[in-house]
Amino acid sequence: MSPNGSDLPHAVGGAGGTPTPRRPMRRKLLQALTAGLVLATATGCTYEDFPRLGMPTPTTEEAPRILSLWQGSWAAALATGVLVWGLILWSAFFHRRSRTKVEVPPQTRYNMPIEALYTVVPIIIVSVLFYFTARDESKLLSLDKKPDVTVNVVGFQWSWCFNYIEGVDGSTGDAKSDKNLAAIPDRYKKDFPADAGGVYTCGTPGERNPQTNNPGPTLWLPEGKTVRFVLTSRDVIHSFWVVPFLMKQDVIPGHTNAFQVTPNKQGTFLGKCAELCGVDHSRMLFNVKVVSPERYEQHLKDLAKKGQTGYVPAGIEQTAHEKNRETTNL
Repeated sequence: MSPNGSDLPHAVGGAGGTPTPRRPMRRKLLQALTAGLVLATATGCTYEDFPRLGMPTPTTEEAPRILSLWQGSWAAALATGVLVWGLILWSAFFHRRSRTKVEVPPQTRYNMPIEALYTVVPIIIVSVLFYFTARDESKLLSLDKKPDVTVNVVGFQWSWCFNYIEGVDGSTGDAKSDKNLAAIPDRYKKDFPADAGGVYTCGTPGERNPQTNNPGPTLWLPEGKTVRFVLTSRDVIHSFWVVPFLMKQDVIPGHTNAFQVTPNKQGTFLGKCAELCGVDHSRMLFNVKVVSPERYEQHLKDLAKKGQTGYVPAGIEQTAHEKNRETTNL
């Protein structure tokens, strides 16, 4: 040993030469696992909610199809993620730089089988997802079945109107020739009931449901009946979304969209506009109340007694270009 201790190992440290020990990797790993466990368990989800992966409980006959597509997409994404994470970790651990060797490891270039693999596999994944999406979308947007109930949903800044296209005692007229429904194409009107005078309800952002106190007007629907929504707008693009129906569609001025569902659970559910439509977009809320068919019919009669008969203007008529497009596609 040298007199001045120059051959002793020197401490690596901070102020005053005090050694600063490195935090063990094991402690870091434990902290990361603890944080992940807290993140996974600190939500309000129960074991019954977990299989839906964030989706609400479906309340229509069509919604399980959407839920199944959602779950399948998550399964495909997780499988792809596990594969990618595995390759990253494998490369990081087994191809890291050696402490004793400083040379560059062998490089792989122009390997045609590998290049073909990472080109073909993504194409297969996208094709499978596209197939199931196109299949389910075609089924969900099918209007082959004649509806039991038709509702014209009118979006406007900043609330909603609902035209119930039905024959109701105390209301006279014909929805097929009503001028207020001129914006709706004939291909939808052909399924309107004959001599449907109809009733309506219009909301304001400040209106609230008397039972739940949730903001917005309330749309009533009968349980177990096929309901067709015909969507029209008076101003800008909105989006009609009943959250537990798991289905939404754009409400476009000059273009009419439609879809149909069969509610199978009674209750009052939340709905909202899902398209940024202006400064008060967040106030475009509504409620959907699913009741028995008898109570639904009574509600329509109550609207007629209040004088809410006929129809409110559906919105902007379709442009000539849009009419030509629909005629070509028929």
